[in-house]
Amino acid sequence: MSQTPREVIEQTPMGVRQWIVVVLMVLLNALDGFDVLSSAFAAPGITADWGIARPALGVVLSAELLGMGFGSVLLGGAADRYGRKSTMLVCLVLMAIGMYLASIATAVQPMVAYRFLTGIGIGGMLTTTNAVVAESTNSRWRSVAIAVYVAGYPLGAIVGGIAASEWLLPTYSWHAVFLFGAVVTAVLIPVILVLVPETAAYLVTKRNLAGVNRTLAAFGKPAISDLPVIVAGAAKPRVTDILSNPRLRPVTLLTAFGYTFHCITFYYILKFGVQIVSDYPPGYPPAQAATVLTYANVGGFLGSALFGFVMARLGVRWPTALMLLIGAMMVAWFGTGRDTLNAWQWATMIAGFFTNAAISGYYAAFARGFPAYARATGTGFALGVGRLGAAGSPLLAGTLFGWLGDDQLLTVSIIMAMGSIVSLVLFLMLPERDGDDVMSEQPAA
Repeated sequence: MSQTPREVIEQTPMGVRQWIVVVLMVLLNALDGFDVLSSAFAAPGITADWGIARPALGVVLSAELLGMGFGSVLLGGAADRYGRKSTMLVCLVLMAIGMYLASIATAVQPMVAYRFLTGIGIGGMLTTTNAVVAESTNSRWRSVAIAVYVAGYPLGAIVGGIAASEWLLPTYSWHAVFLFGAVVTAVLIPVILVLVPETAAYLVTKRNLAGVNRTLAAFGKPAISDLPVIVAGAAKPRVTDILSNPRLRPVTLLTAFGYTFHCITFYYILKFGVQIVSDYPPGYPPAQAATVLTYANVGGFLGSALFGFVMARLGVRWPTALMLLIGAMMVAWFGTGRDTLNAWQWATMIAGFFTNAAISGYYAAFARGFPAYARATGTGFALGVGRLGAAGSPLLAGTLFGWLGDDQLLTVSIIMAMGSIVSLVLFLMLPERDGDDVMSEQPAA
């Protein structure tokens, strides 16, 4: 019997087309990073134009994160049913429409709706692109590729932050931030359509031998003569199947809720950092305050990129646990306040380094913990539940500031940092195993 598609891809060197796919997934993740944080860049301008307080701003900042939760679950499952490529294209269309509508919003209620729509597309994109990276890379480079892919998220925020603080906000207004994202999103639609093939792992589940060989040929790999045998009564890629499977349930629940609690900490600075620096004495104008988010994502990019090499040498478990611990400490340290803009920039950069490195660890755990037949569904569920923490982060922070007062930055920061500590405990409870090694591509129900 010939090699399986998985064996062909995992055991042969990475080709040029495979690296192109990885680069494009990094770009899509960068686009997600900019789109998610565009509301944070625009926050001081929205606050000034509409005269809203921090609790109301928290609702606006949470809208796309809540949408991401729905998108991760709904469109993550769609990627396993209808294909990675088609799902990515649908997500791009949703994101482009949502970003454009946000650019012309005139009140809180429609803005929340438009950001929610954008979030649905982003959530589906994150689950799908993670699966594409995992299924398009060989075993030697997968951990590094996933870490670089995760680094694309802060990379998009870096580029977006520079564009926002140096060009869009000073020259135009906060409306231009969303319009810029809509244009870039639309441009990527034909690029993905032409250059990204459907993954062989998905096509195997659809028994499409010709499609598998087309993908292998695009990657410069030899064709296979037959497909892996599917066990009779194979499970379908549904969340209920994953949760009912005793071998996948622990991975699913622990990654989902661990990611949820870390997102509470992770999104605190990303969503409220600009507003805090704008308000905290001595206070800085929106364009200057936006630079701290750029620095936070510079740190996040470096943390994700470097952490990939750490995981390749030391594994996923303990390095990720260490990043969760240090990340929590740095977020609490952020709450001690700063006297200069440069000090704020460095504080957010260091916090971003460690918190985003931990995100890389979780994405590696997603790719490792779920078998190919349910990788997008399992990852989508974990990310979808995780978005509850992401969406709840600015809501919780806004509520805490409302209760305790805007001057209680340290107390609020310590409370928000506790999310990563809870996440650390849950992450260490994860079983150390590879989803594809402990079960076949299509396990019996």
